[in-house]
Amino acid sequence: MAAPEDRDLTQEQTEKLLQFQDLTGIESMDQCRHTLEQHNWNIEAAVQDRLNEQEGVPSVFNPPPSRPLQVNTADQRIYSYVVSRPQARGLLGWGYYLIMLPFRFTYCTILDIFRFALRFIRPDPRSRVTDPVGDIVSFMHSFEEKYGRAHPVFYQGTYSQALNDAKRELRFLLVYLHGDDHQDSDEFCRNTLCAPEVISLINTRMLFWACSTNKPEGYRVSQALRENTYPFLAMIMLKDRRMTVVGRLEGLIQPDDLINQLTFIMDANQTYLMSERLEREERNQTQVLRQQQDEAYLASLRADQEKERRKREERERKRRKEEEVQQQKLAEERRRRNLQEEKERKLECLPPEPSPDDPESVKIIFKLPNDSRVERRFHFSQSLTVIHDFLFSLKESPEKFQIEANFPRRVLPCIPSEEWPNPPTLQEAGLSHTEVLFVQDLTDE
Repeated sequence: MAAPEDRDLTQEQTEKLLQFQDLTGIESMDQCRHTLEQHNWNIEAAVQDRLNEQEGVPSVFNPPPSRPLQVNTADQRIYSYVVSRPQARGLLGWGYYLIMLPFRFTYCTILDIFRFALRFIRPDPRSRVTDPVGDIVSFMHSFEEKYGRAHPVFYQGTYSQALNDAKRELRFLLVYLHGDDHQDSDEFCRNTLCAPEVISLINTRMLFWACSTNKPEGYRVSQALRENTYPFLAMIMLKDRRMTVVGRLEGLIQPDDLINQLTFIMDANQTYLMSERLEREERNQTQVLRQQQDEAYLASLRADQEKERRKREERERKRRKEEEVQQQKLAEERRRRNLQEEKERKLECLPPEPSPDDPESVKIIFKLPNDSRVERRFHFSQSLTVIHDFLFSLKESPEKFQIEANFPRRVLPCIPSEEWPNPPTLQEAGLSHTEVLFVQDLTDE
């Protein structure tokens, strides 16, 4: 199966395009896409229309308005039944026939020449079909006004619609062309077509379409079926995937004879309908199977895509987590490095330690949170900030801390604050020559 070359199709349209190509066997992907676009990407309608074209029914998007309707009338196996009018017998009848023959020949010849010339001067208005349904409804009303409502059920639609329904339902279609000016039409409609047994047969076994040849729609069908005389009946059915005329009945036929002829035609062609039904059923089963397979494939594809999406999301989540962990490590390393640099800077900035015999010196013993002890001397005139800087420069001291004295118990203001913008000196803080101060860890607060 060929892959679509178009890049601007959605995934759903691509799947429909491939499915339509698989169902119809059309090799051209452009043609497949054009057909689907005509049907608004309705694949069922597109496939049905494609089958209609293959079976000889005009496409709904390419109707041939001026060409004969697509019905096979060239089959040499068409059953034809013609009822001729009784001819005069005997010497007197033959004499009358021979005398009138030249006049009839001359009259018919002149009439044909006149009709032929008239076509160039004024085209036949019946050749222009403007309201086919209106032609059918008008004929039905005129028929019921003249012959009553006891008649076969008329198909209330165009000839093409009747062909489509007969093909879709796999039924026989009986077409009646009514010649208003023919001498046998009135008797046929009154005595044969409206006979109860004929009505029962037609209504139960086939579709019935009728129209007058004086109407544009009837004239168009007449041009397609090419009747020779009236009354004219044609039996049409789906045969070899084409709507085909399988029987022609022409002339004034009696009810019993009509029933026999129609029954004979249907019995002779019933096997074709059965074959078409079996083939259509197989085709439908194949289509259903393919649809189920396609649905299963699409479900599997969607499941695989969902798994792949989840894997991508999981990989992305892990990647982001690893990046966050790495960034945290880097940030922690920078923080520790900055802290160590700050400790070293504080240590370098500390004033020298006074000597033990200096009377203005203070011996302070610091008790750290890890129960270790540190001892150092400071000068009474030095600020409490010096004590804080000393402790901060120690490796074992916490990152954040406060210094407390016991007698009396208080927190020494070693860091500038709103209350103490300039921390006091050791002497101002009331420290003695020997002090024990406690370092309280504030890192986790």
